[in-house]
Amino acid sequence: MPSLAPARRRPYIHGMATPRDPELLDPRARQLLRTLIGRYIRDGEPVGSQTLARHAGLDVSPATIRNILADLEGAGLLAAPHSSAGRVPTAQGYRVFVDSLLQLKPLGEGELSRLRQELPAGAGTQALLGNASELLSAMTHFVGVVGVPRREQFAFRRIEFLPLDPLRVLCVLVLADNEVENRVIAMRRPCEPAELERVSNYLNAHFAGIPLQQVRAALLQELSRARDEMQAVLARSLELADEALAPGGEDLVLAGQTRLMGVQDLSDVERLRELFEAFARKREILQLLDRTIRAEGIRIFIGEETGMAPLEGVSLVTAPYGAGGRVLGVLGVIGPTRMAYDRVIPVVQAAADALGAALNPDSQPS
Repeated sequence: MPSLAPARRRPYIHGMATPRDPELLDPRARQLLRTLIGRYIRDGEPVGSQTLARHAGLDVSPATIRNILADLEGAGLLAAPHSSAGRVPTAQGYRVFVDSLLQLKPLGEGELSRLRQELPAGAGTQALLGNASELLSAMTHFVGVVGVPRREQFAFRRIEFLPLDPLRVLCVLVLADNEVENRVIAMRRPCEPAELERVSNYLNAHFAGIPLQQVRAALLQELSRARDEMQAVLARSLELADEALAPGGEDLVLAGQTRLMGVQDLSDVERLRELFEAFARKREILQLLDRTIRAEGIRIFIGEETGMAPLEGVSLVTAPYGAGGRVLGVLGVIGPTRMAYDRVIPVVQAAADALGAALNPDSQPS
């Protein structure tokens, strides 16, 4: 490439920092970057100036295209593999592309209908979460991931305590999302069946329909006002409720992990091993989902933006889902950085909307 004077060296990028702001890119640089990344996502091959001259729709010479590509590479948005004259996007290049150059493809009515049919209102939460992760995987051909809501966010419909032996009680908890949980509670002192019945009746009469996380605080408030015999019932209720309504461990549902084995960009055996170990541990993925649970709309982590070594070669597209005005969890898709973001993003958002509608208490049968 011919040497240029400093004043002309980078006419297509304003400023020397990586241009996360699209306004820092010359319109021709924007168009070439958009075209190059689109072609690379589609074909998986480095893209050269001749290909861009044919497909970018710009009336410029190949030499000008090469100069612009050199500027984009110098800004850290493109890289040139040793074995090719073409260029590929970096994680920073994908970030600019996703933030400012991407044109989304809305889902068709057939796909939206499929989501609604396979995520029906009134189905149990566990079934819905499993269906959602399978749908995300099937519709994107990558890994579908759904964070499990914390159980204490749900209200309970009914609770029963059944004696197993003098020091063990079976708690049967029916939640507002139609799930039934059974827990065995170890008691500190023996409990008579009549006492268990009184506690069950009291909790059902006063706290049915209240989120689990609020029941304990309400019990403590009632206990402070109660006297004599009622105080004993409340104290026993509090003891049992602490065990019966304790939150379970957060987890997530994954589907389609093996789909990544056929992805060209993730063909390195060691990288795949680290990725599958992260899937098995779940810890890193749960931490990422937790970072997005308070975000509005779509969040995207590209490559090293995850901050976690096993996930540096992939992208994660997430969206929160909720019901009744409350965020319950986060779902998303994990795939290679070379994914069709214009397709994956609408799928993730539509799945979050459909899952939230299915979990909405207003749509649950009584």
